[in-house]
Amino acid sequence: MFAAAYPVRVDGTLDRHLSRWLWLVKWFLAIPHYVVLAFLWLAFAVLSVVAFFAILFTAHYPRPLFNFNLGVLRWSWRVAYYTYSGLGTDRYPPFSLGEEPDYPATLDISYPERLSRGLVLVKWWLLAIPHYLVVGLFVGGTYAAAHVAGGLVGVLVLIAAVVVAATGSYPEPVFDFVLGMNRWVLRVAAYAALMTDRYPPFQLDMGGTDPGSTLSLDTTPEPCEIR
Repeated sequence: MFAAAYPVRVDGTLDRHLSRWLWLVKWFLAIPHYVVLAFLWLAFAVLSVVAFFAILFTAHYPRPLFNFNLGVLRWSWRVAYYTYSGLGTDRYPPFSLGEEPDYPATLDISYPERLSRGLVLVKWWLLAIPHYLVVGLFVGGTYAAAHVAGGLVGVLVLIAAVVVAATGSYPEPVFDFVLGMNRWVLRVAAYAALMTDRYPPFQLDMGGTDPGSTLSLDTTPEPCEIR
């Protein structure tokens, strides 16, 4: 029997042929995204407060608010993956809140049909404190604000950039570790944003493919063959 997949699934596909020098100007190329995301994150914060009261009184996260906030996280992950939290692709991110399954970086969160009214009071600040300490080590507390990771992610991405400049190839062990840390950060972000009651695991799931994505594929019933 399979264990239940964690409801936040973060995936990234590494480009096999990365430009040796494009990473030097991605900060400039991404400026239009940074401007739009600044407004989107402001809306995200406001709608999260609205969702807080909705959950508190109804035990439901309004679906339109959930879809919008999920879109902001997806957009942010694509920009982060393109720029300095990943550098895993040279494909320019789309200006979209949608799923965009063809882009190399994807994020999905299962919609919760019901959420705890009690947990909503404590999970985003008290229960998440141990994870905040880990996330601070990983990204230095700058991920959501600037989509540019500091901390350990920033150090490893810089190392990867130097290797790419020298060889044209992203070292896969570094990529796997960077993806694992980003996955941890985004799971915590979704939990703190009240989008799931499942406590994030203290687990570094490394590699481009989220274990939950693999599990979802493995447990999908095969279509019946009509004879």
